[in-house]
Amino acid sequence: MPHRSIHWFRKGLRLHDNPALLAAMRDCEELHPIFILDPWFPKNMKVSVNRWRFLIEALKDLDENLKKINSRLFVVRGKPSEVFPQLFCKWKVTRLTFEVDTEPYSRQRDAEVEKLAAEHKVEVIQKVSNTLYDVDRVIAENNGKPPLTYVRLQTVLSSIGPPKRPCPAPTQENMKDCRTPWKTSYEEIYGVPTLEELGQDPDKLGPHLYPGGESEALRRLDVNMKRTAWVCNFEKPNTEPNSLTPSTTVLSPYMKFGSLSARTFYWRLVEIYHGKKHSSPPVSLHGQLLWREFYYIAGAGVPNFDKMVGNSVCVQVDWDDNKEYLQAWSEGRTGYPFIDAIMTQLRTEGWIHHLARHAVACFLTRGDLWISWEEGQKVFEELLLDADWALNAGNWMWLSASAFFHQFFRVYSPVAFGKKTDKNGDYIKKYLPILRKFPPEYIYEPWKSPRSIQERAGCIIGKDYPKPIVQHETVSKQNIQRMKAAYARRAGREEQEPKSQSNKKGVKRKTPSVAELFKKK
Repeated sequence: MPHRSIHWFRKGLRLHDNPALLAAMRDCEELHPIFILDPWFPKNMKVSVNRWRFLIEALKDLDENLKKINSRLFVVRGKPSEVFPQLFCKWKVTRLTFEVDTEPYSRQRDAEVEKLAAEHKVEVIQKVSNTLYDVDRVIAENNGKPPLTYVRLQTVLSSIGPPKRPCPAPTQENMKDCRTPWKTSYEEIYGVPTLEELGQDPDKLGPHLYPGGESEALRRLDVNMKRTAWVCNFEKPNTEPNSLTPSTTVLSPYMKFGSLSARTFYWRLVEIYHGKKHSSPPVSLHGQLLWREFYYIAGAGVPNFDKMVGNSVCVQVDWDDNKEYLQAWSEGRTGYPFIDAIMTQLRTEGWIHHLARHAVACFLTRGDLWISWEEGQKVFEELLLDADWALNAGNWMWLSASAFFHQFFRVYSPVAFGKKTDKNGDYIKKYLPILRKFPPEYIYEPWKSPRSIQERAGCIIGKDYPKPIVQHETVSKQNIQRMKAAYARRAGREEQEPKSQSNKKGVKRKTPSVAELFKKK
């Protein structure tokens, strides 16, 4: 008997490389592609208006692309556990398909939905397509534990082989025996929501630099892949954190929402690399995709991955609770122009360069303000277009030297780091126009300028722009000692544990292959 299918879009907001969508269309007489506006997300995390806009655009683009193959997107409001029983009955559903999601909430949600489907005699098909590899298989191949170093991940993946090739996007041919029932009245019931409907204020939107959706994702991929020499020579540490236009691909927001398939990106790179000399992981573009995989696997295999307490890979640190410092950092008011310019770009545009993230994350945590990486994680979760649960947590642990990276004595200077690639401070002038009239020798340290220069620049430090929130030279040395103490406490605890119970050795191993990531400090 032909099926009546629901395909449930979550992260994979695309038609290309969507094996679960293709599975929904097989032997199908009626297809309902749905996206559920789940109230859990806005209740459990802050989401900026910029990211809501990106999601709305991704959904609109998805609907337009579905129209081209004689289908439509149904946007359903409500909790999945309440929505599905109604839809199963209303649409007489026999099959439900969706992409595997390994985040903790997603696993719990999907288990509930699977149970409900079984009660309604609905077949469930899940397919891996958000990651390059099946995350659970990688963990199984590594004796049931996630690989905790990049080198170990590469070793495990080499035994598995290359990722699967991406699936083709469905066409009208896939839908020839299948229909999506759509009435004009559905526009109001199942249409893509507006910002206002989501309780967002359009007046708070930043510049529209990165339109959401699969069409824009594939266009951006094509534009970047045409730069074959740049692709082959790409090394992440040699890109600029403070260029006036992005020095990297800015494909990360599209991958976060699944508007671009990681496997599609991976295999396009294989085509370009073929027969040419090219950079290698961890710094190459392939290397960046493997970093994404690394954090997804760690996030799936380490309980409490987004928290310090109860997280086996995370050093326990006595972070301070200073709300004034945290607010000043998040609002770009630290008195360090390089840091403040980055946070201003993040708040207004929703994207900052990876090395800019390094600088502000180190500053907030072990470098200067001694505030927990969990607080920084929340701010990034709200403001970044590409905020991805596992990557966000993993990178914050790395940059605070809480896990994966342990050279806590290597601290980014909030002054010197930016100067390396932007001596004149053009980036600072763009995002902090109050400082634009300061000469290059003072733009990174305006508090050191004579009063006469401040007056000429129309900006008095301490009045029009804040004085430094802390003295970097002093606090960074104190914080190194505090990190040293935290590491000593961890080492002491590990020595007291029986060796049979200690599975943390992988955390302590150094990873020489990533040392070059930090050569530009």
